[in-house]
Parts: sequence; structure tokens; C-alpha cells
Amino acid sequence: MSEPAIVTEDLTKRYGSIIAVRNLNLSVPRGAVFGFLGPNRAGKTTTIRLLLGLARPTAGRARVMGHDVVTARQMYLPQVGALVESPTFYPFLSGRDNLRVLAHTGGYPDEARVDEVLDITGLADRQRDRVRTYSLGMKQRLAVAATLLNRPQLLILDEPTNGLDPAGQAEVRALIRQLGQAGHTVFISSHLLHEIEQVCDRVAIIDKGELLREGRVSDLLGDLPTLRIEAEPIERAYAIVAGLDGLAPDRGSRGLAPESPYRGLAVERDGVNQIVVRAGRERAPEIVDALSSGRTRVYQVIVERETLEQVFLRITGAHREDDAEKSK
Repeated sequence: MSEPAIVTEDLTKRYGSIIAVRNLNLSVPRGAVFGFLGPNRAGKTTTIRLLLGLARPTAGRARVMGHDVVTARQMYLPQVGALVESPTFYPFLSGRDNLRVLAHTGGYPDEARVDEVLDITGLADRQRDRVRTYSLGMKQRLAVAATLLNRPQLLILDEPTNGLDPAGQAEVRALIRQLGQAGHTVFISSHLLHEIEQVCDRVAIIDKGELLREGRVSDLLGDLPTLRIEAEPIERAYAIVAGLDGLAPDRGSRGLAPESPYRGLAVERDGVNQIVVRAGRERAPEIVDALSSGRTRVYQVIVERETLEQVFLRITGAHREDDAEKSK
């Protein structure tokens, strides 16, 4: 198997007494669309600067496309396309002419490649219009087109939809999906969780420079969904479901049914006439049968899964609570 596109080993960056990145260990497989998540000042942009050789690690090491970021920048940078800050173009030139200028100054004046990246990013129809007439979403797609001029194997995008309206965000998300399907490795830094959930295979969550969780999106979201059940009378429904044989009780779970001789399902009240049950959809018929036999009226059962945003808030919230406890 080929070496991952990005590998970091205890990567650390200090600015005086401030630790921006702390002992970061990442592995980004080739061909993955990888989301790099964290709140503001989490260390995302600093990490990207380290990967691009724009900052030097204080400790640890990183390899990009198999090459060390400190000693072999010239070996891997030609294989990388990066969008780190808001793009700047000549507003009086067309989109095509802006790309031609960038291609010539970058040392790859290939007119055919300009045509290709315009087509890839969906700008071919507007290529001869001046950039000052472009929407924000079009300018961001033009920026991605610029990163593709050198035929990179790895794309590093820092907040690629920042400041865009919903239409512009959708345009860029669609482009990222297309690039991933074409075999590019895409490393996306973002704080917009809903878009990462839609486009990424794997994610890493960091806060205050520390890696909190890393893995496949499907794994982070969990294999076990919840069932939201609307029923009356709700007290009886709660007692019936709580007594069903299910998962081993976790007495630390909020809303778990009171002490019971059964290995009961985790269930909690939510609103006037709803309960939320930690169980897979295959348990729904059994639960509905039990409720019906127990003289309750069931109005609806909805299968819900935790969103990436909920996972993110839970993980980062727990991390900050731990930090607050340690500081006491």
C-alpha cells in the first residue's frame, strides 16, 4: 500500500507560551476527502501552514506525499494545490485570463490545462466574463481552478466556503465531491459541520491544538440510531419501553430509566408526548407491539441519527469541561 498523503507524528507548534498545535498525530489516506474540524483558534490554519512549509514545527514531524515538510518541500509542493486565504484576482481580467496569468507565472503555461480546469469547475460558459462580474461562489470556484493548474495529487482547502451564501456553498460542495470522485486527495479545514458531513469520508476533530477524535464519518456518527416515539399516555409508554430487554444499562446516561431488574433500553422523555429510545430501527416493530399491547396509542416512530454537528459539540464540549476541571 502507498504511504498516506499526509502523516503527522507528535506535530507541535509553539508561539512563545502559546501552543497552537500540540502532539498532533494524523494519517490522511490517498484518495480520501478528509475533513479537518475545529472551533475558531483550534489550530486548523496553523496545521495547514505547517503542512505547506509556511511555518516550521517546534517539535514532531510531518510528511506530505511521502516527503518531509522541513527538509523536502521542493519534492512535494509541486504535487499540492492549496487554497489558504481568500483568493485575489485581477477584477478587470476575465476568469480565463486570470488563470493564464497564474499558469505562466507558475511555470506551467499550458492552454489546454486552462480549458480543462475551467470545465472541471463549471466556469467554461463564463470564462470570458470579467471577474468583477462573478458571484462569490464563482470566484471561489475560480480559486479552486487555480489550484488545479499544476495537476496536483493533493488539494488543501482552508475554509473553502467561508463567507459564501447557501447557493455558493452548494456549488463548492458539489465541486469538492467531483474532485474526490476523480481520485484527488482533498484535505478540507472547516467549521461548517453540515457541509463536511455531506462531502467527507473521514474527519479529524481538534480543539486548542489537540486531536480529540479521528475516523470515518460513519463511525463517528455511530452505528446505533435513536427512535423518537410519539405516544399516549406518555408515562405508561416510558415505563413499557424502559422495561424491554435491551442494552446493558449505563447509569451515567441522562434520562435512563430508573433501577430495573431488566437490562433495559436507554430511554428519555422529550417534550409532552415523546420519548427517545437508544435502539436500532430493527427494534421498532417490537417496541410498537409492546406499546400497543400495553394499551398505549402510538402516533409515529421516527428513526434519527446523531449529526456530525451534534458529535462535534459533544466531543469539544466534553474536552472544554475537562480543561475547566483541571484548571480548578
